[in-house]
Amino acid sequence: MPNFHIRKATPEDTPTILHLITQLAIYEKLENEVITTVEELKTNIFEKNYAEVLIAEENDKPIGFALYFHNFSTFVGKPGIYLEDLFVEIEHRGKGYGKALLVELAKIAKERNCGRLEWSVLDWNTPSIEFYKSLGAKTMDEWTVFRLDRQGIENLAK
Repeated sequence: MPNFHIRKATPEDTPTILHLITQLAIYEKLENEVITTVEELKTNIFEKNYAEVLIAEENDKPIGFALYFHNFSTFVGKPGIYLEDLFVEIEHRGKGYGKALLVELAKIAKERNCGRLEWSVLDWNTPSIEFYKSLGAKTMDEWTVFRLDRQGIENLAK
């Protein structure tokens, strides 16, 4: 992979991170759900440290990212890493960059003595599902994801 590298994002990368998030949302047909701003991402990622980001670059141009954060497994008794988003721009796919991002994330998980590396994928995204399986990832078919959105949180917290 000549002229390709992965680096940790800095606060100056925040506009790029938002751009890549938007590109991911377009790919997933969810572009109307992106409501965050550069300022909000900068605060939550780089000031409050709620998440971390890896930036993939080809010829010094950002072409992909992985956004992740720690969770915790009570059964394993160790932290884990949850990969919220992994995205490589369509024109740069098939070059091994997505795998390289996951390898880098696995190295971070190993360095931090994590018990798990987990993520979710949309059920219609067959290419990604097959890619993840080829890396040895296992589906968690017996689990169902639940979510409270902002309004749901507000209602439950009353």
